[in-house]
Amino acid sequence: MKSVLALLVLGVTAATLPACGDSGASDALDDRQPVSVSATGADAAATTATPVPARSASPSASPSSRSGLGGPGKPKPSRPTGTTLKAGNPGGGASVPAEARAVDTSRPTRTIGSGTPASCTSEAVVKAVAAGGIITFDCGPDPVTITMKATAKVRNANGPRIVLDGGGKVTLSGGGARRILYMNTCDSAQGFTTPHCQNQDHPQLTVQNLTFTRGNSTGEGTEGGGGGAIFVRGGRFKVVNSRFVDNRCDRTGPDLGGAALRVLSQYDNKPVYVVNSTFTGGVCSNGSALSSIGVSWVVLNSVLSGNKAVGNGANPAKAGTPGGGSGGAIYCDGNEFTVRIAGTIIENNHANEGGGAIFFVSNNRTGTMRIESSTLRRNPSDGFETQGFPGIFFLGARPPTVTGSTLR
Repeated sequence: MKSVLALLVLGVTAATLPACGDSGASDALDDRQPVSVSATGADAAATTATPVPARSASPSASPSSRSGLGGPGKPKPSRPTGTTLKAGNPGGGASVPAEARAVDTSRPTRTIGSGTPASCTSEAVVKAVAAGGIITFDCGPDPVTITMKATAKVRNANGPRIVLDGGGKVTLSGGGARRILYMNTCDSAQGFTTPHCQNQDHPQLTVQNLTFTRGNSTGEGTEGGGGGAIFVRGGRFKVVNSRFVDNRCDRTGPDLGGAALRVLSQYDNKPVYVVNSTFTGGVCSNGSALSSIGVSWVVLNSVLSGNKAVGNGANPAKAGTPGGGSGGAIYCDGNEFTVRIAGTIIENNHANEGGGAIFFVSNNRTGTMRIESSTLRRNPSDGFETQGFPGIFFLGARPPTVTGSTLR
């Protein structure tokens, strides 16, 4: 990624970026004047990277029912989703398009468990995800945590739709030792289904009404690594009413990211939807909630809080450093992509280098970003950020469009 280097060569960031440590978000930003914008954001000069002092602080039909894991899924009456799980920003108010809403799982293809916590095992989750279809859980009336002994992997031919619905009561844990969920249309081990794996419309993976915690992809090198909780390349992907808590990926690397989510190569650059979801406590080199290369995002009515980009040296890595440290919550790199954030709170995230809240670099300057009816606050960038946009480093077609939002 050449954008930041080019900018520095041009002398836009004349000061030397400070050495950084793994510090959390600081309340030192509280005395900064908020930027409340109800029309298009600052002028083109706002794309200047300003060094800041270091701080201490619509899918195809699902397949017919198949046997396995207790047989075909049990039909059950429609019910409100997320009856136990509380995620996202309930006061967000952003409209959610039909294709971004939760999938109806009242008639599942298969069900994990037979009514008790003991019947809901890692092995059952792995087998169900590999088999595909609409998957629900029957683990008893109380919340349950399933600690994964192996990563659940999507088999590319077993779709076209894979839906994993925890009913608001299921937590999947990586136990601090492994990634939780993996889909990759370009991984031969999961089967090739088209001659153009980098741009195909299936599988279509949805996770909803689930908690993902303690996922850890440290040391995973496939496709550049990242994705402590979930890694996705290809097809389509969305997240609805889910929580991501205390996930991890490698702590260094100039372009590696996504303690919670790492996404690459979505079909026809259609967006990843993140709706009514919460990301907290993520730690990775870059983008410790969301990370991508060349992928568009729509983040609606969500909360991204307390995530840290702990790498150092930025991208490309400065001499003598391993690189990384940008995008405390969100890290987006590539060419033609867009990011829209609406009804969302991004707060108390931290970056050792650029963009305590968001790092956005469109190498060919075609990318755009919109922030609508959202609040970004207390997201320190120890190295650099874009003047007039606290917590954001941005290079794209034009300055971010900010409406009805507060940035401070």
